[in-house]
Amino acid sequence: MVSGICGWTPDQFWNATPTELAAIFAAFADNGSGQFGHAPPGADQLAKLKETFPDAKPTR
Repeated sequence: MVSGICGWTPDQFWNATPTELAAIFAAFADNGSGQFGHAPPGADQLAKLKETFPDAKPTR
């Protein structure tokens, strides 16, 4: 979603802070139009994504 809508690269996504990601997902949460309607991923879901797609893990 972030890469397609915001144009982020994998590196930009994996280096984003949880606050930045929460802001992005909150912006696209259900706004009454029914387009998105999903809660942003939690810490466990983000950890699973990082494990599943390790192509650009942060180096910090």
